[in-house]
Amino acid sequence: MFNRRTLLAAAPMLALAGVAHAAPRTVTVWKTSSCGCCKGWISTMSRAGFHPKVVEVEDVSPIWRKHGVPDELSSCHVAQVGGYVTVGHVPPADIERLLREKPKAIGLTVPGMPIGSPGMEARDGRKEAYNTFLLLPGGKTRVFARHA
Repeated sequence: MFNRRTLLAAAPMLALAGVAHAAPRTVTVWKTSSCGCCKGWISTMSRAGFHPKVVEVEDVSPIWRKHGVPDELSSCHVAQVGGYVTVGHVPPADIERLLREKPKAIGLTVPGMPIGSPGMEARDGRKEAYNTFLLLPGGKTRVFARHA
């Protein structure tokens, strides 16, 4: 049974629990040192409340392959967040949805480098339509989100 004294005693712990929950999520990002669009995606993720930890490598392909991502679904960087892998210019809102819904999946990918995706913004505002794919175990995929 709670009374005023126990609620007051518990208040600091409850406040700390709220702060821990609101803390930004860490995203480990593997990229090459020369990739400028990767820097743009990392900045987008930071603005969305994620905390990127960048690891520069000479070649990111061994990392996506290690996670079971086929080459045809690859891109210029790989990230890991909340137990999932993301490949390419996946929008932060798609990652938030993935973390919220928690599907049985490897992660998300935006193959290639579509113009207008996060980190690939065109100066003239041009955008290509593209899909974010959910990577399922066994190499299968399904469309997770469509972007125009």
